[in-house]
Amino acid sequence: MVQTIERAQTGMRIEKRILKVLKAMAEVHDMSLGDLIEGIVLHAFEGKAPFGRESLKKIADLRKIYGLTLTAADSHKLIEEPANRRPAKGRTS
Repeated sequence: MVQTIERAQTGMRIEKRILKVLKAMAEVHDMSLGDLIEGIVLHAFEGKAPFGRESLKKIADLRKIYGLTLTAADSHKLIEEPANRRPAKGRTS
């Protein structure tokens, strides 16, 4: 059964290498990044694995390509580096 939904635009921030792997997986499955994330989340909400054996192999390859060494154990321990922001033109700090 196809369901009609309403989507919201978001300004979500995500670790760069994770994003690269997700974008690549969306491309592999010929879907948008948003559709991939929705699928992952809906599976997780039901305690189901979102990826099969072949997709997990592809993810492992992509993790190596993009240098993604983070694991689930790191998920609540990540600290963002401070941004190297320049003052706006005409302003001094």
